[in-house]
Amino acid sequence: MANTYGKVSGTFEEIENAYGKVSGTWQEADEIYAKVSGTWELVFAAFTPGSIQTLSSGSGSFTVPDGANAIHIQASVGGGGGAAGGADYDKAGGESAGAGGGSGAYVSDKVFSVTEGETISYSIGGGGAAGNQTANFKQPRIASAGTNTTLSGSTTGSIFTLGAGGGSSGTGGGVQGPLRTNTAGTAGSATINGTAITSGNFRDSDGSTKSVTTLTSGPVGSFNQSGNGVVGANNGNCGGDNCRIGGSTGAASYAGNIAGGAGGSSSGSGTAGSAGTRGSDGGGGAAQTNSGSTNGAVGGNGEIRYRFLRVN
Repeated sequence: MANTYGKVSGTFEEIENAYGKVSGTWQEADEIYAKVSGTWELVFAAFTPGSIQTLSSGSGSFTVPDGANAIHIQASVGGGGGAAGGADYDKAGGESAGAGGGSGAYVSDKVFSVTEGETISYSIGGGGAAGNQTANFKQPRIASAGTNTTLSGSTTGSIFTLGAGGGSSGTGGGVQGPLRTNTAGTAGSATINGTAITSGNFRDSDGSTKSVTTLTSGPVGSFNQSGNGVVGANNGNCGGDNCRIGGSTGAASYAGNIAGGAGGSSSGSGTAGSAGTRGSDGGGGAAQTNSGSTNGAVGGNGEIRYRFLRVN
């Protein structure tokens, strides 16, 4: 279906919303038909958004549908960094907790301008691997960073790059000492290049007209939000041989609204750190458990949750 135009003050302009009188009352038209070579054909349809689509891995592309001029990013985040495992020693005078990795940068309920028919390309960031190497009495233990989440248009250009969280590490320790140096993972940085739409109305899937400022269903809970991730926690080292220390909590994502993985417990036989979700980081490993130390966990994968709108 081609774009539909009407004359306004002598100038042809593209029709975005059409109205007709029904029983004396102006009502918005859902569809307009015209006779073409004796056949009624659809020449105008008011754009109605569909449901939120979720991309949770990989890369690919999709096309902006006819009638749409905006993309609502309900939620998007870079991958979370991995967390290091804990470390125990023979006679170093202490034990080491695994630090948490950083979380990914995020977007929550932002609306960006796009062009109908253009190709939108995406890449979803993965969570970083945990650092649980076992050489040299579990030293060093180095987790991996996550990877970035990106979105761009063939006409619009880069819309955003959401940087991944860095992985944590424990380095420089030895069986007889010294205690290792624990370093938390870095925070992912947000680069927003797209043109944000911060005012205007759209026709929602229930047929009602709403302001874009009512879009608050994302993790942050308020309109037009984006920002960097945060640095992971770092419990460091405890003092005294065979002291017990719990693993560090993973960094939260989406401005603290999606919790990071729990740090491993040092109680009894201990537990490993738990994995991050939606760009948050996994928890670090604990020490000194009955069996020595426990493993750190992987970071949470990135995501993009979106739908198209027609904003007037």
